[in-house]
Amino acid sequence: MEQLNTIPKGFSNTLFWNVAHVVVTQQLLIYKLSGLNMLVSDELVDKYKKGTRPEQPATQAEVDEIKGLLFDLIDQTQADYGSGVFTQFTEYPTSSGFVLKNVKHAMAYNNFHEGLHLGICMSLAKLL
Repeated sequence: MEQLNTIPKGFSNTLFWNVAHVVVTQQLLIYKLSGLNMLVSDELVDKYKKGTRPEQPATQAEVDEIKGLLFDLIDQTQADYGSGVFTQFTEYPTSSGFVLKNVKHAMAYNNFHEGLHLGICMSLAKLL
């Protein structure tokens, strides 16, 4: 837990924040922009969306919740995509210059975004 909650010098977030952030971002990009209810709470979104920082250390309960969501949401998104629930999409220009025009773009961008945060997590892990 200490390692998950440590912010090393030169970084602005924790290992745990990065993992929770990618969970929340996936829901915002794929579900919310598709006009669907997100499968995570508004509280999680408020704590881990873009522009946030850890306000307090994550608890074991939060770690357990994010760990479950990390895998369960992949399965649910795949099932929802297969059943055709993503029928609309609000175009969205990302901060990195990509314009998401449909859910396929959102999924591709989400993979790119997760890759960025995986790199950050790998850097953080070397310092912990």
